[in-house]
Amino acid sequence: MSITREDVEQAATRIGAHVRRTPLAVIEAGAFGTPGPLALKLEHLQHTGSFKARGAFNRVLAARERGELTPVGVVAASGGNAGLAVAYAAATVGAAAEVFVPATAPAVKVARLAALGATVRQVGREYVDAYEAARERADAGGALFCHAYDQAEICAGQGTLALELTEQAPDVDTVLVGGGGGLMAGVAAALEGRARVVGVEPTSIPTLHRALAAGEPVDVAVSGVAADSLGARRLGDIAFDVAARCGVQSVLVSDDEIVAARRRLWQDCRLVVEHGAATALAALLEGAYQPASGESVAVVLCGANTDPCDLAG
Repeated sequence: MSITREDVEQAATRIGAHVRRTPLAVIEAGAFGTPGPLALKLEHLQHTGSFKARGAFNRVLAARERGELTPVGVVAASGGNAGLAVAYAAATVGAAAEVFVPATAPAVKVARLAALGATVRQVGREYVDAYEAARERADAGGALFCHAYDQAEICAGQGTLALELTEQAPDVDTVLVGGGGGLMAGVAAALEGRARVVGVEPTSIPTLHRALAAGEPVDVAVSGVAADSLGARRLGDIAFDVAARCGVQSVLVSDDEIVAARRRLWQDCRLVVEHGAATALAALLEGAYQPASGESVAVVLCGANTDPCDLAG
């Protein structure tokens, strides 16, 4: 299964009344390693603090249209952000939500899940452990399963931010996104034939990078500062299909570079984002992606569910 721009456009129509149209900030030339101005898509201002609300609403609302949303509600597995989004979407339509997260999920995300009314289950040390438990729960109880990054409705919903971005910056040539999962898939499908998409991953979680090299999704080890939001062990089939079809470029950055990019966003712009969001900017700051002269570049700041205590100063 894959997705196209048409799927993204349908998602935009479906979720428009439920998500925020997030701002685009234009930063002066040279500030972050670009020869020209840099556009920052402030998606960390979205409901629940990440782009994930878009995909969650598309999945839940589409299921309700088909009569698949039963009183049992929804089940999701997440490192945190996807679960928050699903819990918020479910609460909005009056459905119950049960979210499985690894024990390593940040306390701030677990607390927010509970505040949204979700039943939280902490299972295992990695996303894959939570995923297997959630899948079993959904299969046994008849709940609607919401995948964090490998369902067509989820990916198409995430791509709606790219439709907004091109309305805000019609001449954009290249869009950098953190990770290589559902966000990359949705954005690349939305921009196919219109703009280049670059997936930026930590060297410690190179799912897209390894998949493109191998010609298929493969398992990778998971570790590092962005593991809570970019911590899937394997690239999804939808993401791989879209990346291969659309010629998505993959680059890698180190944990130290991600930490530095996150701090720069705070120091220079007073923007507080999580490490997964700073990953995309790190590619520009460290030269992993080098724009050509005259190239119009945008970076998606995809999430802000983080503890800002280490950003003081």
